[in-house]
Amino acid sequence: MGYLYLFIAIISEVIATNLLKATDGFSKLLPSVECLIAYVVCFYSLSKAIKYMPLNVAYALWGAVGIILITIFSVVYWKEQINTPTVIGIGFIVIGTILVNTFGTGH
Repeated sequence: MGYLYLFIAIISEVIATNLLKATDGFSKLLPSVECLIAYVVCFYSLSKAIKYMPLNVAYALWGAVGIILITIFSVVYWKEQINTPTVIGIGFIVIGTILVNTFGTGH
């Protein structure tokens, strides 16, 4: 059940973060309201996920998967450029997440 809540938290966080860009500094009402709702869903779901799994594991997965998905979305949808150091940095985040999930306590 924890992973389901975590999945919802990740997806809603990716949606909220992309909507954050669409709010244009919270000057556009509809994207602003949608963004805030998505963040509420995100943090509620994350709070439920950590009832079923260790905080460090949940947060590592939430952060890593979120960064990967947001980076992909920013390149595809927002047409933003990424460079080699960015890809390497994301790789380190993935490696760190794997280490936390493999060797972290509480599993």
